[in-house]
Amino acid sequence: MQYGILVIGDEILSGRRKDRHLEKVIELLAARGECLSWAQYIGDDPVLIESRLRESMQSDTVVFSFGGIGATPDDLTRQCAANAAGIALTRHPEAKAIIEEKFGEEAYPKRILMADLPEGCDLIPNPYNRIPGFSIGNHHFLPGFPVMAHPMMARVLDTLYPVTPGNSYVEQEIYVHDVPESELIDLMQKIIDAHPQTRLFSLPLHSDEGIRQIELGLKGELAYVEMAMREMLGELENLGMRWTNER
Repeated sequence: MQYGILVIGDEILSGRRKDRHLEKVIELLAARGECLSWAQYIGDDPVLIESRLRESMQSDTVVFSFGGIGATPDDLTRQCAANAAGIALTRHPEAKAIIEEKFGEEAYPKRILMADLPEGCDLIPNPYNRIPGFSIGNHHFLPGFPVMAHPMMARVLDTLYPVTPGNSYVEQEIYVHDVPESELIDLMQKIIDAHPQTRLFSLPLHSDEGIRQIELGLKGELAYVEMAMREMLGELENLGMRWTNER
């Protein structure tokens, strides 16, 4: 299973608000033995939002979109999602009933706009203020407010994407000492070619004392990572390079 997120809103790109979704999404997925494949930030630009959604709807990736589902003029995600999916934006009867019950006469004329959703979508319950999000296939649209969005995402994961027994995504890393990263390139390529089920990462590290280290690691299913790591350690030993498990 691949997962992606869209974080929508000019306020994130301008720096008026800091993104709090990426870190939480990584945490929620890691607890399930899963990882995030991609993340993208988009301003309040309907052309960009619609284009990105149309593209991602052509894949099997599970996508969580944060922001832009309110009732103000800069909340564009509901209409963009409908356009990208090629369906109409209509008043969802269940969402309409929720908003009317919550706000009474004050639901009209503006708050009720939050019930205008892509036709045939499924609602995502909101435990914070009851105003729902919605799902179109494997795309799930949530509010921009973390206090609402994160419990809603957790519910979607638990309900629609139950944990696969034995799923064991891991990351393992070692620290190679006193060697430039360029000298490890051939070794890295050899491991990548031999173990396509894993992903390799390499990060140069420099301390204040000038000590040079390369954080070299692998991520993926536990059995594949362990196999690739054994081969990588053997190659390092053959090259006479020094490594440790800690910085």
